[in-house]
Amino acid sequence: MIRLEKVKTDPVETLKRHAEAIGEAVRQAIKPDRITVEYPRERRKYPECFRGFIVFDKEKCISCFRCAQICPANAIQMEYFENAYPGIDYAKCIFCHFCVDSCPTGALNTSKVHDVAFKAMEEMRLSTKQIAKLPEIVREEIQTVEYYVDRNTWKLVRKKELDSLEVPPKPVKVKERKASCIEPESCIGCRLCANVCPQNAIKVERLKATEEGGTGYILKVQTEQCTGCGLCVRQCPMQILRLEEVGE
Repeated sequence: MIRLEKVKTDPVETLKRHAEAIGEAVRQAIKPDRITVEYPRERRKYPECFRGFIVFDKEKCISCFRCAQICPANAIQMEYFENAYPGIDYAKCIFCHFCVDSCPTGALNTSKVHDVAFKAMEEMRLSTKQIAKLPEIVREEIQTVEYYVDRNTWKLVRKKELDSLEVPPKPVKVKERKASCIEPESCIGCRLCANVCPQNAIKVERLKATEEGGTGYILKVQTEQCTGCGLCVRQCPMQILRLEEVGE
């Protein structure tokens, strides 16, 4: 059996510690030496390149699957409606924004929203319709805070203004590209390119037997249907498909 003894306290020492705490609070109020943002009453102003929640523009998407393929966390799943569009699982997303950077048309764009609450893990998997707009935002801050730090001084600058959480999309100059077979004689007729094409723009036909008894294949790309997504190029085992720029 262990007997616990009552801890004796020194009233003078206790009063001294309370006085020190109160003195520190007064000193910080008069001349603070710490940087503290009083969130959520204040919000730090984030740079335009801040990696927050991702917003999707369906009209710009060409269903190239690049976002899903480049995602290192496997957080993007393609959903099929009239075409294939991305959905994002924020339980997996690491906010690297590789998907945003690799999107050739600017269909994916960043925002400054980062503090979103979910009631359950299942709700963190957002569909295409859900990422087409920012989640509902409840703003409690009344001012924006910016840091200014150099070798000699530091300070917080508080401004009675609200920083926009939505980043305007950057203009993306898209060069039109189409798939092309550079060595048709090397085609083995596997049809992997045709099977993976989301636009059904590739046809592989078997040629008639020649007098020598050999057969071959001919690959045709319907350029008016091709969106230049590059899936066929990555899938071709013979590496005879290329994306070539068209027009000016």
